[in-house]
Amino acid sequence: MSDFDELAERAEGDFARAVRACRSFRRFDEGEPIPPTLLVALVDLARDVASGANRLPLRYRIVTEASERESVFSQLKWAGALKDWDGPAAGERPTGYIVVCDAGGGATTAVDEGIAAQTILLAATQAGFGGCMLHAFNHSAVEAALGLEAEARERNLAQLKPLMVIALGRPAETVRLEPLEASPDGSTNYWRDDASVHHVPKRSLEDVLL
Repeated sequence: MSDFDELAERAEGDFARAVRACRSFRRFDEGEPIPPTLLVALVDLARDVASGANRLPLRYRIVTEASERESVFSQLKWAGALKDWDGPAAGERPTGYIVVCDAGGGATTAVDEGIAAQTILLAATQAGFGGCMLHAFNHSAVEAALGLEAEARERNLAQLKPLMVIALGRPAETVRLEPLEASPDGSTNYWRDDASVHHVPKRSLEDVLL
């Protein structure tokens, strides 16, 4: 086996399994809340990832207290491809959130956001939890509910604008990757079957390699 073959084999090891297990979960077990200390540890990892020109524009608001969780949850929009589903019911809702905020960093902020969010979810997956990145939410209402404008003034920041809400908790659903050909309508939309298993189609390696 060549050195390159060995590297390729290692890439299909623990890290590859973690990547494929790191799915978008939208239903959680509220009886097993995610520990606040883990949320802090996830942010601690995110602050050390790559940042365009090292501008470090991101700030993170952790949400664990019940009334704040309800305020955030009420402003979220879930699973646009599941037209008949309004989001997780009581008992299946996230037990914590990390709200990723822009403190005013420049052109690469969106890239920084994606790198940080994926790092957070990969680390959460390895700890036995999971989550979902949400851009579909009422930004101004979340900003007001969490007092981000006042926080920006207190910290002498130009702004604190919520970019993404990462919903987190102990997953209470099964998510399976499928070949794109298995899609019921031939699209890239995810779907749920009669057993409420969540299926996510993906393109093949042959399709994406140019």
